[in-house]
Amino acid sequence: MNPKTDTPLFTVIIPTFNRKDFLKIAVNSVFDQTFDDFEIIIIDDGSTDDTKQMLYEYSDKRIKYFYQENKGVSFARNKGLEQSNGRYVAFLDSDDRWVANKLEKTFEYINNFPEIKIFHTEELWYRRGRLLNQKKKHKKPDGYVYFNALPICCIGMSTSVVNRDVFDDIGIFDQSLPACEDYDFWLRATSRYEVKLIPQSLTIKDGGRADQLSLQPGLDKYRIAALDKILRSGTLNDEQYEKTREELIKKCIIYLNGAKKRGKLDEVKHYQSIYAKYSS
Repeated sequence: MNPKTDTPLFTVIIPTFNRKDFLKIAVNSVFDQTFDDFEIIIIDDGSTDDTKQMLYEYSDKRIKYFYQENKGVSFARNKGLEQSNGRYVAFLDSDDRWVANKLEKTFEYINNFPEIKIFHTEELWYRRGRLLNQKKKHKKPDGYVYFNALPICCIGMSTSVVNRDVFDDIGIFDQSLPACEDYDFWLRATSRYEVKLIPQSLTIKDGGRADQLSLQPGLDKYRIAALDKILRSGTLNDEQYEKTREELIKKCIIYLNGAKKRGKLDEVKHYQSIYAKYSS
């Protein structure tokens, strides 16, 4: 156990929107941790259920609650970062939960790998109570993982712990993206930083519900926007730039074909222009 100081080692940021019952499970999984040098910051993104009333039962001073009008998960996480005090920021979505030694094991890795600023873990996936087998493409990467981050979001937010220096360097979550903001963040982060995988399933995800952003249709348009943004940033080396360009072209072709089938002429025109810019 880490000795107590005025500044906690970990800030746990939990954004939530109308998930009172799931949120309680998530919060309890933090308070059940075997390592207790943390604060919990809950950002309520405009809930209309009894989220605030439910949180009254927690008298622990380590928990802090902030309410904002509904703006989306990027705004909520950024609000949490603004209020955070910890040296490391641990993210936990309100419908996920941690195994009891998640923070203790992360603390061990922080001490063993002091040069690393981003840590993440394996995770278990459940859908309606049934354990799901993960595909090969979902295998969690270790090291310099930027190329792994291009096809899909290769780091789960609820598995991750990030040194606050990273945010000072690359910035916060892109509030212009209503979805795939995690994909955008990990592109920026892994293009510059090495990642250390803790090879244990210390995060548990419950999925299969209609309110999950990852299940919404047409998400590749936000990934294309993130790829376009980082290509224009001037921060990539030559190899990173070429691999990123290739991935954007691939995603553009897929999205264009879908837009043509749906008769979305404005989208066809827009993505044809992006494709032309990077394919010539």
